[in-house]
Amino acid sequence: MSLMLDEIAEQPAVLEKTIRQETAKLKKLGDFLHNKDIDLIVLAARGSSDNAALFGRYLLEITTGIPVSLSAPSVFTMYNAKLNLKRALVIGVSQSGEGVDINQVLKSAKKSGAFTIGITNQADSLMAKIADETLLIHAGREKSVAATKTYTGQMLHFYLLASILGNKKIDFQRIPQFTNEVLKLKPEVEELVQRYVFMENCVVVGRGLNYGNSYELALKLMETCYVVAERFSSADFYHGPLAIVERRFPVILFAPKGITEKSSLDLLKRLKELHADSFSITNDKKVASLSSRSLFLPENIDEFLSPIPFIVPAQLFAAYLAEAKGIDADAPRSLSKITKTI
Repeated sequence: MSLMLDEIAEQPAVLEKTIRQETAKLKKLGDFLHNKDIDLIVLAARGSSDNAALFGRYLLEITTGIPVSLSAPSVFTMYNAKLNLKRALVIGVSQSGEGVDINQVLKSAKKSGAFTIGITNQADSLMAKIADETLLIHAGREKSVAATKTYTGQMLHFYLLASILGNKKIDFQRIPQFTNEVLKLKPEVEELVQRYVFMENCVVVGRGLNYGNSYELALKLMETCYVVAERFSSADFYHGPLAIVERRFPVILFAPKGITEKSSLDLLKRLKELHADSFSITNDKKVASLSSRSLFLPENIDEFLSPIPFIVPAQLFAAYLAEAKGIDADAPRSLSKITKTI
């Protein structure tokens, strides 16, 4: 079994430990931040961390009412722009904490008057030294090049932040158990990937809180399976990209029960007319019935808590598909674990 599969299986324990170890720190941080006049949140990240930040943007805006911006690190590192961030909370997200450009954003933000937070898996990283406060993912060392447990750990920290910054009660304690339950889909996923062994191109679709997951699964398919994977929200997909869909073209959807249901059903109906191959990760019976294939998750997973448990079968899909294609998911060609960009 690959390291990637091992680390996917570790996620419930990592999430539980992170909640246990970080909750007290978050409460103190919440008391501090409520006394600051914050009217903007800026998130800085790259790769899988950027996909977690995309999820964080939706979650924080929904729960806090504070505008959230995804930072363009080149604005700081290449153009040396000086932004007024005196009333901003700037959050750097990095598995290793060693991303040069993300750390430069944090340094510049501090000089501009922002309060800074680092979300990382490495307590002794440069990010942890730079940030005013560090939120740790208690994942242990992640050995596979493809991020899995650090990605969900980062997402969890956005739930923890939302719980202290917003007014909505968030039952994030349920997420580890939901994640454990969906791991039972392993045999089903391993069998399903045989239908996609020769897949070279696909589209991954998600909307709202699962939009970041569409980016993450597309990234996993590209880096571990060498599949060219585009990603869209179901709304954007109608604005041109739908033209690439033809008979048997694979479209993968994150489609939980809840607010985004109508959007998912409308797209599935159109895909059926086009005779596309639609594969849904869902806990909605209507969605499953309209899909060519589906992985059905527990129906009691609320859409608001769905992003972490819903990415787990997607991670399994990428890992098993790589194995079926004869590719080592732990050592993708041309990639290394830590990528330092400027």
